[in-house]
Amino acid sequence: MIAFRTLLAAAAATLTLALPLAAQTDSITVDDAYARAAGMGKSGAVFFMLHNMTDADDRLIDARADVAKKVELHTHKDMGDGVMKMMHVPEGFAVPAGGMHALARGGDHVMLMGLTADLKNGDQFPLTLVFEKAGEITLDVTVDNDRQGEPGGMMMQHGHGTGHGMGNGMAPSN
Repeated sequence: MIAFRTLLAAAAATLTLALPLAAQTDSITVDDAYARAAGMGKSGAVFFMLHNMTDADDRLIDARADVAKKVELHTHKDMGDGVMKMMHVPEGFAVPAGGMHALARGGDHVMLMGLTADLKNGDQFPLTLVFEKAGEITLDVTVDNDRQGEPGGMMMQHGHGTGHGMGNGMAPSN
């Protein structure tokens, strides 16, 4: 009987470790967080899915990480010439009551500028997300530089003139 309990406990621990990492509060969950990096001293971006589990709207208003000199909430703007440019979104991103908001390649994301560490595949670093109502959520983000972009993505050009491009490697979609 003891061997069965030990085996059951080991199986439960293995299953728990195999599940995707998610951070949460009673009101917000963060799923599928990963980062991509352009190299030491350059830039990176973090992507994930936010789920608002409440009946009140919330807003992601800030993000912090020690792996970069500057961390900002960014989105892309169509400049009308087939090029998308990244831009800071100081007001943050709305997360509707009972809804979701994706921070994904080619769209809204957390921008890491002036990396202070070389982010290699499999590395992890803490990222703190700040919400108007839910407060702070800190999660471990895994670097996955090989992860492919979503279908229909566009080539990106960073609009700050500092060479922080984080293109997803896909040609513009028609």
